[in-house]
Amino acid sequence: MNYSVRAWVVAMLVCLIASNVFICDVNAAGECGKTPIRSAAASLSPCLSAAGNARAAVPPSCCSKVGSLIKTAPKCLCAVLLSPLAKQAGIKPGIAITIPKRCNIRNRPAGKKCGRYTLP
Repeated sequence: MNYSVRAWVVAMLVCLIASNVFICDVNAAGECGKTPIRSAAASLSPCLSAAGNARAAVPPSCCSKVGSLIKTAPKCLCAVLLSPLAKQAGIKPGIAITIPKRCNIRNRPAGKKCGRYTLP
């Protein structure tokens, strides 16, 4: 096989492998299912003040979003809480983990671990 044909075959293999990795990554279901963690985090924006200050009132819109995530994807809520995005937004995980209790969400998984934090 001459050099140009070999180079073309190698280039095609690299492209196929790269595209397969990209496609698998796009179709992969993480902690938030097929919803990107950035979108899940954005949906919790009403919780920002309460997630950084234990004395801040928790808005009803935050409680409804958190309650919904606890029912449908509790691992997603934990993933968002521990994400670099949360840290960049000033969220304090030790305070944010108290939001379900502060919202009086009955079916919260009390005692469940989220990283090094435990849901009250």
